[in-house]
Order: sequence, then C-alpha cells, then structure tokens
Amino acid sequence: MNIVELDAIALSQAIHARQVSCHDVMQAYLAQIARFNPSVNALVSLRDEEHVLAEAQACDRELDQGRSRGWMHGMPQAIKDLAATKGLRTTMGSPLFAEQVPAEDAIAVARVRASGAIIIGKSNVPEFGLGSQTYNSVFGTTGNAYDPALVAGGSSGGAAVALALRMLPVADGSDMMGSLRNPAAFNNVFGLRPSQGRVPHGPAPEVFVQQLATEGPMGRSVADVARLLSIQAGFDARVPLSLKDDPSVFGAPLARDFKGARLGWLGDYNGYLPMDDGVLGLCESALGDFSALGCEVEGCQPDFSMECLWHTWLVHRHWLVQGALGAAYADPQKRGLLKLEAQWEVEGGLQLSAADVYQASLARSEWYRALAKLFERYDFLLLPSAQVFPFDAQQHWPRVVGGRTMDTYHRWMEVVIGPTLAGLPSMSVPVGFNLQGLPMGLQIIGPAQADRAVLQLAYAHEQLTHWVQRRPPQCLRANA
Repeated sequence: MNIVELDAIALSQAIHARQVSCHDVMQAYLAQIARFNPSVNALVSLRDEEHVLAEAQACDRELDQGRSRGWMHGMPQAIKDLAATKGLRTTMGSPLFAEQVPAEDAIAVARVRASGAIIIGKSNVPEFGLGSQTYNSVFGTTGNAYDPALVAGGSSGGAAVALALRMLPVADGSDMMGSLRNPAAFNNVFGLRPSQGRVPHGPAPEVFVQQLATEGPMGRSVADVARLLSIQAGFDARVPLSLKDDPSVFGAPLARDFKGARLGWLGDYNGYLPMDDGVLGLCESALGDFSALGCEVEGCQPDFSMECLWHTWLVHRHWLVQGALGAAYADPQKRGLLKLEAQWEVEGGLQLSAADVYQASLARSEWYRALAKLFERYDFLLLPSAQVFPFDAQQHWPRVVGGRTMDTYHRWMEVVIGPTLAGLPSMSVPVGFNLQGLPMGLQIIGPAQADRAVLQLAYAHEQLTHWVQRRPPQCLRANA
C-alpha cells in the first residue's frame, strides 16, 4: 500500500480498518516531506518528528481501545500560516509576527484537531496573504509542484503544492481573492471557496465587517474536499453570520445526474479580462466535458459594468486591509517591515470616506443581483480560475497580461473577484495542461449557499476527466 497516494477518505478508512497504523501513516508522510519539500518550500514551521510520531502512536492506542476522535484520526495536517494554531508559530508570512505563538486555535483549526488530525506544521503563504504569489521574507518562496522555478499561486500556495506532491492528504486554506482557487488551478488539485458564512472565519474582532475572506478546503479529489468541508463548516456563536445548516450533508455521496442542467459560460467577460495565450482556449475545450455530462452550455454575460466591479473590489479591499494593518503602518519602525503592496493597500484605505465604502457596498449588492438574474436561467456559471499560467517565481507579479499592462499587484487575478463579492460558492476544477505542461483550472460557480450542488457538478466532471490521477507532477512519476 502506497500510503501517500491514497485519497484522504481512503486513508481514513484504512486507518480505521487497522489496515495501516497511524504511526506508519505519519512516517510515510514525513518521508515524503523530507523528499520533496526542500525543493518547493511548501511546508514551514514543521514540528519535531519525534513529537508528531508520538502523537501518532497515541492515536493507535486509542484505536486499540475502540476509540476514534473522528474522520481525521491520526491524519497529518499542516495549517495555512494565516490561521491561528495553539502552541505553534503563526507568522502570516510577516517579520512583524515571525515569533507569534497563538494561545488558541482558529475555529476551523480546532475542528480538524477535534476530528483527530495531527498538526505537523504550517503551509507557506504570501505576507498577510496579499497576492497570488507565495513568497515572504520569513520563509522565502514556494515553488510550483510541476516546476519549482515557477509560482505556486496563492495565498494558499503552500497548501496546494503540498497536496499535489502528496505531502498532505487534504489541506485547509482561505480565500479572499482566489486564494483557494488560483493555487488549485496552478497545481492541478481542487479548491473550494465556500459560500460566505459556511465556514466560520476567526474568531476575529471584525465578526460583522469581514465578509470577503473565508476559510475552506482543498484536496486531490472532490469527495475529499467535501468531507473536509463537513468538518470545517457549521455555526459558531462567536461568528453570528455563520450558517446554521447541518454540515454533515457534505459527507454524503456526491453522485448526481446532470442531464439537462444549464450552464452559463462567462469566458473573459466579452474581452474585458486580458489572458495569457492558451488560458481561454483550454477552458473552452473543457466545456465539452460538461456537454458530455448532459449539460447545456451557452455563453452569457452579467448586466453589470466590470470596471465598476473592479472599483468596488478596490474599495472593499483597501478598507479591510487598512483596518487590519493600519496600526502597523502608522508606526514608522513597523511600516518598513510591511511589503510595498501592503503599504499601498493601507494608503488606499486611508483615502476612503465612509460614503465611499457605503457606495461600494451598494454596488456590491447590485452585482449580487446581476448574478442572481443569471441564475434564473442557469443552474451554474463557469469562469476560468486564472488569467495566466504559472510564471517565474522570481517575479512578484506579472506586469503585462495578454498585452495589457497591469496597474496593480493583483489586477492579473481580477477573474476571481466576482464570486467573492457576491458571496457565492466557487470551486476550481482541473481542466488540463498547456503545451508547456502547465496546469489550469475552471471555476464552477453556484447560487448562494448551493455549495453541495457545486461539489456534485465538480464530482461529475472529475469522474469524466480524472486530471489529478492522469497528470501527477513529473517528480512523482520519476520517483514511482
């Protein structure tokens, strides 16, 4: 049995059937990390091997006594380095927090720990999660699973790479500007941005204001993503806007007939979004997969100004980042430790008035209604997960995309802001590779709170295409 090749659900079944011990599982994953992590730098703040192996043995003793903590019993997990982990460094990729050790877990972290996961370390992130390129001055740059010289995406870049290289069975992440979707696309795995409120975010002081970012699951199979979501999701009284739906529904079988389902293809918003050569064509070729499932696919566009949507995004982003980092920016000694993109966000926020934020909130509501109008005709919407293929990891962000100059450090990821601003579930599914062997993904977007339906369509597509199994990273094939 090749332990690290097992999907997370199969691994859990093997552990509980006593076909493999938790100790053996931990040894296998530690060996995989030792083999591949030095070349990609995906996992950081790794705990001492002796300690995590001892915890694995404790999990085996519990099973000997007929006790299981839950689905993740004895499974290794590395938490994204933006989420608080009790007793383990949470740096957020910033020198300002390089030695921060939280006193309590974030809600989603506590839930996976309670389900039996053994926290072995953290997954690398950009500084404060800003930007879809995973580099920081604390740990350095994370390389792509398919070519370590290229970017991993972000901000859940370390998580996606660790998944693709079989250094983790499943992974947590978070998403404000495509941070679960972009790295999934760049590394040929799955990433789900859940509906707003599906996974309680925090605990944090801004329980009412922070409605752009959300935590969520990543995996090498759709069923694994759904199963992890069933652990992460569910109401928490500390987060009053979290959803009260029973999260166990995500652990149910996902098979469903999609004959006659109506899918709207958004493409590049009628040429509004610049894209690298090959991105749109690869995603358009994947539309045939959905047709093969019996879906009806046709082009469509929202009745909304996309330039207005970008301005709406900037206002919300500036406002929230300034709120989080404004105090550090105001301190001259700390300001110099913020990367330039973080300083730019704060400066943008300082220029905003309350009326600016209010008007942006009205525009955001109009955008939601524009998409709701499309969902009167379509069951799902489809959109590329990225506008570029993975690029040189020495480059912080691409200055030109599709012949157009990028005016901000994140304009090249504009394609992901629509589902975020509307609070909709959106899942990146692999759709193949370009001639250079670099992966790409496609977003499946569902109506508000239709997370399970999105997972079901992603599952149907996975059963048809099997991209994760068909095209693992070359280094895995070489070591097979």
